[in-house]
Amino acid sequence: MPSITQSVLPVIRPRQTWQGVQLFCTTRAGGVGEPPYDSFNLGLGTQENPTSVHENRRRLAQVLPNEPAWLKQVHGTRVVDADDPQLFKSTLEPPAADASVTVTPGRVLAVLTADCLSVVLADQAGTVVGVAHAGWKGLAAGVLEATLQLMQAKRPLASGWRAWIGPGIGAQAFQVGDEVRVAFEGKGAEQAGHFVPDPLESGKWRADLAGLACWRLTQMGVTQVESSGLCTVNDPLRQFFSYRRDRETGRMATLAWLGAR
Repeated sequence: MPSITQSVLPVIRPRQTWQGVQLFCTTRAGGVGEPPYDSFNLGLGTQENPTSVHENRRRLAQVLPNEPAWLKQVHGTRVVDADDPQLFKSTLEPPAADASVTVTPGRVLAVLTADCLSVVLADQAGTVVGVAHAGWKGLAAGVLEATLQLMQAKRPLASGWRAWIGPGIGAQAFQVGDEVRVAFEGKGAEQAGHFVPDPLESGKWRADLAGLACWRLTQMGVTQVESSGLCTVNDPLRQFFSYRRDRETGRMATLAWLGAR
């Protein structure tokens, strides 16, 4: 099972420590939000009072080396270079993208999720890190591949790629139509268990989004892939926000940064 840390904020971490990289995913606990955003909602795009979200982001900042490089996520494949100060000069207008990459120690990358996957990528030496938001559309279109490509461009000599997949909708909960399976043809749909006919509704499928991400990462040459194995929908402790389960809900954040070298 993944590690759950409660020293300051309850967060989800990989089982193993990553050399030169810090990373975690927040949970619902530790904030000031009222139902249905209780309590640690970090998404300003929700209908919650922005004052509560800003307070939660202030609390988050207390455990980070710097303010996160927030994105305006659009379920696409654009990856931005978080080391470009022009892209993040305005906190009110974050860049429209679904992933970011940095080689700068202390530069905090962030994506928001509430069923979609978050994926953190880094090299073994901890010289470059990337964080991607991967819903089914972005995953099928190649957001993970685009993230690794920019990381390789910034650190051409980096090697030993690894990845961590944060909490997201599980295979038993993710009912999809045939258009989703078709989108993954040749991209993992043919692998056993990634799409299973829905036992309750003809013409529907149960899709293993994390399994698809694992397969894609392996095909990209990422040799160490760890999935949190945590489902945001079928979550008996209600420790995660889930859009599919609740519709009106908050967002968790997955964050990563490089340590000082």
